[in-house]
Amino acid sequence: MAEGLRLDPQAIDEIVAVCDTMLRTLKDAAEEAGNLTDAPSFGGFASAEALRAGFVRKAQGTPESLYERLEQFYVVLKGMRDLFAAGGEGFLAAEYDWVQRLHGASSDEQ
Repeated sequence: MAEGLRLDPQAIDEIVAVCDTMLRTLKDAAEEAGNLTDAPSFGGFASAEALRAGFVRKAQGTPESLYERLEQFYVVLKGMRDLFAAGGEGFLAAEYDWVQRLHGASSDEQ
């Protein structure tokens, strides 16, 4: 399967550069998501505290939270980037694996 993929060095460099930009963006977004756990109170009522607690849970701490999703996407994208950086030879061979990982991450929500 991998023998069918041939990329010239310039294309590989461009793909790796795009991946690097996306990886930095995901890391920055994950850092911001981590900061969401410091949400102030939404008011003095018990329902306001419950709302704040739910907001914090969606930000970080559960497998389907924003922070964890961003980290999952980072891991998958890093793997893709590394395959391209190695010349793209292993990309098609690994395609099924990363598609399954992304699908698994989205299936956790359901």
